[in-house]
Amino acid sequence: MTSRSLPAISLATAIVLSLATTVFGQTAEATPAERLLATLKERYPATAFTRVQNTPVPGLYEVVFGNNIAYAADDGRHFLFGHLFDLQTQRDLTAANAPPTTPPSVAPPVAFAALPLADAIKTVRGDGRRVLAVFSDPDCPYCRELEAQLAALENATVYTFLLPLAALHPQATGTAIAVWCADDPTRAWRALMLEGQPPPSKTCAHPLERNRALATQLAVRGTPTLIAGDGRVAVGALSAAALAAWLDDRSAAAAAATVKGDGR
Repeated sequence: MTSRSLPAISLATAIVLSLATTVFGQTAEATPAERLLATLKERYPATAFTRVQNTPVPGLYEVVFGNNIAYAADDGRHFLFGHLFDLQTQRDLTAANAPPTTPPSVAPPVAFAALPLADAIKTVRGDGRRVLAVFSDPDCPYCRELEAQLAALENATVYTFLLPLAALHPQATGTAIAVWCADDPTRAWRALMLEGQPPPSKTCAHPLERNRALATQLAVRGTPTLIAGDGRVAVGALSAAALAAWLDDRSAAAAAATVKGDGR
């Protein structure tokens, strides 16, 4: 009797296990977007990817990291930066899905006077009374958007800490070094970001490693990140009007404070 019952029990067990594997296997199977998100996190651990989702374009995925949006192929290697438009509906799909800009004063304040401003590129417009620091990547499209707004900001002193995100922009480190090592880094930075003119390749002693360490210390998770003279932090490409309002909202103590050090 026992020898006859064993095959029956084994067959029943096999059927149950097979069904369980099928059911749970289907439940646990990741979507292509989920697989791409896992790939990006593994391949580029220094970048905080938060979301990947399908787009109307087959094989193209929307990728969100920090306050930024990019588009990636399913190989996790090829990226597109810019806005995706549906011309039939006249809709900006990128703007519709963009994460909100970090509101001023939400991030912990920074001791501005302690920033190593000698490691930044200094740009002064007008009387320079509005003071801020910016962490910026030379190949970041949102940084370019911000730079255009900064150019329209009157009476400002901007300290730009070069922070190339090599995982996303492999050429950015070389570009950042060339800008820093230029005879006039301020002019080279302006020509690159506003006019699309990259500087000639050049190398010298540079602060990029110190800037990365500083960004880690300050919990800077993406570019552009802005720090007002009184230590308030905002993330993203603010408009010139929004920048002016934000900077003019500083405290009286911060307005009277002097900034120590100087930029390049």
